[in-house]
Amino acid sequence: MSRVFLVVMDSVGIGGAPDADRFFNDGRPDTGSNTVLHMALAQSLHLPNLDRLGLGAAIRLASGQDAPGLGATPEGLWGAASEISPGKDTPSGHWEIAGVPVPWDWHYFPDTQPAFPAEVTARVCELAGTEGILGNKHSSGTVILDELGEEHMRSGWPICYTSADSVFQIAAHEEAFGLDRLLKLCEDLAPMLHAMRVGRVIARPFTGTPGNFTRTPNRRDYAIAPPAETILDIAAKAGRDTHAIGKIGDIFSHRGIGKLHKGKSDADLAEHLLRMIDTAAPGSLTFANFVEFDSLYGHRRDIPGYARQLEWFDTVAGQAIARLQPGDLMIFTADHGNDPSWTGTDHTRERVPVLGAGLGARAIGNVGFSDIGASVAAHLGLDLPKAGASFL
Repeated sequence: MSRVFLVVMDSVGIGGAPDADRFFNDGRPDTGSNTVLHMALAQSLHLPNLDRLGLGAAIRLASGQDAPGLGATPEGLWGAASEISPGKDTPSGHWEIAGVPVPWDWHYFPDTQPAFPAEVTARVCELAGTEGILGNKHSSGTVILDELGEEHMRSGWPICYTSADSVFQIAAHEEAFGLDRLLKLCEDLAPMLHAMRVGRVIARPFTGTPGNFTRTPNRRDYAIAPPAETILDIAAKAGRDTHAIGKIGDIFSHRGIGKLHKGKSDADLAEHLLRMIDTAAPGSLTFANFVEFDSLYGHRRDIPGYARQLEWFDTVAGQAIARLQPGDLMIFTADHGNDPSWTGTDHTRERVPVLGAGLGARAIGNVGFSDIGASVAAHLGLDLPKAGASFL
């Protein structure tokens, strides 16, 4: 039986989203953002494996522009995908890739102080057993630790903040506040926020001392459940093995997932992916997310760091492709953009690459995010999700 490895390169967009003018960073529309192209224009990029599949050709298809150094003749399945969900966030992108476009508008907190309704603040205090919270505003996660970490350790109050995404984030010191206490707080708060159509409550644990605080790998996302069956649900109901690598489990509320494989870094996740290629059962679905493009470099607008991460991942992709077995399909795609050359710190609304290994050279053109999930299901011989059409 065929196997599928669906790999999301978190935020690796290629420009050209038809509705980019409706999405903004610091008041500037995302029109013209192009994550990979702008990295290639800023410095030399060496991505032989992804380009051999068709990355450069996909950028040209999506945006009409040539990326320097990415001009290989495609040898794999290649195209570009556009999103219809009304958000440029992680759950929207992943759900739609898995066959479930978001059917509602997410709730976003205003960029005011305070940012949160009084009833939300009161609920956090009740659950945390504190008289108040810190933050209560939009902020970068690293900046707010420098600003409020010392006060948090003195007062014991949780640091609560949000961003341009539909999220409610709580930062707390693993020792002074307690990791288990933080996770329980986020888990118990999540139903209230989910009822408001806030996509995720995120636990952001950190350690260290004033002036030297560091976020730890023990982040946990409590995401609202998808409103319909995803390809993970369909595969699990059909008795297939399903593997989630990285934060896929959190994004899908652990629904339809047989085995979860986590790590402290993308390097750890790469080892899980390579091991799954060697060991996953026939007919299985492995769904992976590599987050550090986005979390470490995109939001921080770090062009050299993002470029280095692309080149590192390209070597992982080469190793993964080389290990595929006959009948396997490996798809590399993304959930949104996060152009490090752009204004602001938010994601950018872009088309994403769809690159496939295992089926030979095949141009699929411009497709929808949900067509990826339909194609995965088709290759596995499963019922197709309600949204999307297979491009295989």
